Amino acid sequence: MAATPATGFSVGSTASAGPKVGFTQLNASSVKLNPKKYLTSFSGLKAANSVSCESQSSFLGDESTLVLKQGYNSMAQKYSNRSYTRVQPQASYKVAILGASGGIGQPLALLVKMSPLVSELNLYDIANVKGVAADLSHCNTPSKVSDFTGESELAACLRDVDVVVIPAGVPRKPGMTRDDLFNINANIVKTLVGAVADNCPDAFIHIISNPVNSTVPIAAEVLKQKGVYDPKKLFGVTTLDVVRANTFVAQKKNLKLIDVDVPVVGGHAGITILPLLSKAKPSITLTDEEVQELTVRIQNAGTEVVEAKAGAGSATLSMAYAAARFVESSLRALDGDTDVYECSFIQSELAELPFFASRIKLGKDGVEAVISSELQGLTEYEQKALEELKTELKASIEKGVAFVQKQAIAA
Repeated sequence: MAATPATGFSVGSTASAGPKVGFTQLNASSVKLNPKKYLTSFSGLKAANSVSCESQSSFLGDESTLVLKQGYNSMAQKYSNRSYTRVQPQASYKVAILGASGGIGQPLALLVKMSPLVSELNLYDIANVKGVAADLSHCNTPSKVSDFTGESELAACLRDVDVVVIPAGVPRKPGMTRDDLFNINANIVKTLVGAVADNCPDAFIHIISNPVNSTVPIAAEVLKQKGVYDPKKLFGVTTLDVVRANTFVAQKKNLKLIDVDVPVVGGHAGITILPLLSKAKPSITLTDEEVQELTVRIQNAGTEVVEAKAGAGSATLSMAYAAARFVESSLRALDGDTDVYECSFIQSELAELPFFASRIKLGKDGVEAVISSELQGLTEYEQKALEELKTELKASIEKGVAFVQKQAIAA
């Protein structure tokens, strides 16, 4: 059954400025993956009549892995009696990573370099990016890698880019909350998004820099001031919360990871992260104690990594993995795949807040629909947690908006 709209109304922003968002709300029960375009090849695969894609940890995710397998098998069968020795990838999109020499940026750049949909990969940082680019350029995947260092080269990095990913900023250290990062990372995001507005205003913008609950509203305000804000193309990357929820649930219930899908809503910090375990696929049975234990672990997973690294860093590898998955989903949507769904922190009215993370459908123009039904029929525990997170999330959003507006007045 194809995904069909459950309702006919649009969702607009409650923010004081910016255009209304033409998101359709969809019923989650109608969602089905039935892609019409396939990732037909990858440079690491030899031409054959079939290919095995059984890895459960591919950053492509289970949907993309299945698409890759089906598409490659179909293509290989079609040409099996011809003289072709391999199927060339259809790389056609330009991606820029801002903060590419950092702890998240480097592994993220490697994973994006592996995508058969990327033709050009631009890497930007204030220092040490040339070596990263030189290293990556030796990988025999289709995309051309270019390096850009410092503010004077930022515009060239962003010219004609389709997807911009921003992991730039300082990492979290032991005892530091995401909110402690605000003053440093807020300025970084403001500057970088301003450059995006000037050089590639139509690009998908993926915000990773923490605190996401505030940096996404900062990005929105900057884009509004520049007159190029399209709320359907601004995303806070919360995929890591989904990745963690899927992993922890699979471990707890001894399930195959590829089968598990847990929607995570709210925001991207502490109690604002709300895994909807009652909506997990496949359906699982959990005691009240297990629900609380899993919820708290998912909410505090970032702190778990920070403490385990004992001052040596934060969650960089898992964040890079999750971000690469979201980038791949965006590229698939841009390439015409009509069945791409992810959770993301976007401008929304789903919970009477200006921004909110929920499952969305991605299309060529960005957010195509918001899956509203996943907030219906929640358990008592989830409903209470949802109400409790709103106060903190609202404050974080307002902090981001106020930061940009105060700077504008001061200027």
